[in-house]
Amino acid sequence: MSYTADQLLAAHKANLETFFGLSHKAFEGVEKIVELNLQTAKTTLNEVAETAQAALSVKDPQELFALQASLLQPSAEKAAAYGRHLYDIVAGTNAEVTKVAEATVADSQKKVLSLVDNAVKNAPAGTENAVAMVKSAITAANNAFESAQKAAKQAAEVAEANFQAVTNTAVKASQAPAKSKRAA
Repeated sequence: MSYTADQLLAAHKANLETFFGLSHKAFEGVEKIVELNLQTAKTTLNEVAETAQAALSVKDPQELFALQASLLQPSAEKAAAYGRHLYDIVAGTNAEVTKVAEATVADSQKKVLSLVDNAVKNAPAGTENAVAMVKSAITAANNAFESAQKAAKQAAEVAEANFQAVTNTAVKASQAPAKSKRAA
């Protein structure tokens, strides 16, 4: 009985360590996002002050239109850079959490299979069919988990590719009017 209690205590300890490890990773991600947002806010405030000063020194409407046009492209590029940086933070944090979750699930699977193997050794005669069904169910669950994991990874890859494509398109679109105005 004490052996089972020791195993239960070890499992709770491992779960607690995993929980605090994941919490730490999540807070690191939040800290990075807060840092990014603070830096963006500081930079934006400085740029708004510079733009306001430039707008106040404009002498005619033509100069004002030129000022507006000169601000459009860098703003789109900065927004795209912010989005990429934010995405990188979230994707990195998600990757670390997924890595821990996969390791935890793999460890749990090993423990369950070990438990089943031990139960098989101590099972009374005639329970082979029941044991085979349990093993089959565990194998099916593992296969389903692995399939879902692969599908989630593929979906993440597609989402990342789409994000990059949209970002690149937005930046190119903001550059096109600026280039055509310069050429005119």
